[in-house]
Amino acid sequence: MRYDIRLTIDYAFETPAAGARQILHVMPLPIAGRQRLVAAHLSVEPQPSMRRDRVDFFGNAVTELAFAEPHQDVVIALAARVEVSGSAAPVGPSPDLTWLMWALRAEADLGPRSPLHFLPASPHAPPVAAIAAWARALCEPGRPVSDLVEIIGAALHRTMRFDASATTVDTPAAEAFAARHGVCQDFTHIMIVALRSLGIPAGYVSGYLRTLPPPGRERLEGADAMHAWVSAWCGPDAGWVEYDPTNAVFAGTDHIVVAHGRDYADLAPVRGAMRTSGGQTSSQAVDVIPVG
Repeated sequence: MRYDIRLTIDYAFETPAAGARQILHVMPLPIAGRQRLVAAHLSVEPQPSMRRDRVDFFGNAVTELAFAEPHQDVVIALAARVEVSGSAAPVGPSPDLTWLMWALRAEADLGPRSPLHFLPASPHAPPVAAIAAWARALCEPGRPVSDLVEIIGAALHRTMRFDASATTVDTPAAEAFAARHGVCQDFTHIMIVALRSLGIPAGYVSGYLRTLPPPGRERLEGADAMHAWVSAWCGPDAGWVEYDPTNAVFAGTDHIVVAHGRDYADLAPVRGAMRTSGGQTSSQAVDVIPVG
């Protein structure tokens, strides 16, 4: 499936901002055998005084910006064509938790996709006793790890209610889980905490999600979304799988990957700092358009 992706992020400041620096994670990620970036263009207005495009430790495309001159607003616009040809569902045999532990002990790779980076706590996914107890209660002895990933993700989908106004990017996973509502970022962080508590390496995936309008309704321009889901290591044969607990599915051809990391802190779409006073407003519009 091919998609044309359009993203616009617009920031407006009450008073001019100066000395701003920003880091962007918005470019779709080429993935061998699954996702091909056909073409892409990322523009920024006003023109930054410095722009650097690079690849981070986890292999994600990163754009660094600096603005020396005061500015009243910033508009970030991405246009990309992506071809998605595979899913991230399990394809190989997966061990149970005991054998996974032994596989992790034998793991010597410390490269970007090593499962050893995704087992310890991270800033947005610290240990939470209530989440760990909930996850343990769902475990069935001897079940393959890939089955446990699906069991926990599906149970979280049943347990949590999606609520776009319930949380912010800084809401702790423990708080969202206690309230039983949140957005895709909350679902993802909670599932990461749950899997890690069982000894399953798990990380955060950011990307774009193609959405479908309700039956009988026209698709609204800009109504698609940036999205988040979970990556979990299910052993040396099964490797990494990706599960979307917000929608209770393994990631498929409607999920376009932008970046992999330990949690949101590693791959926020826009992160930065500036000198300014007063408030600011922001808006975001995403279109994921099938082109055959």
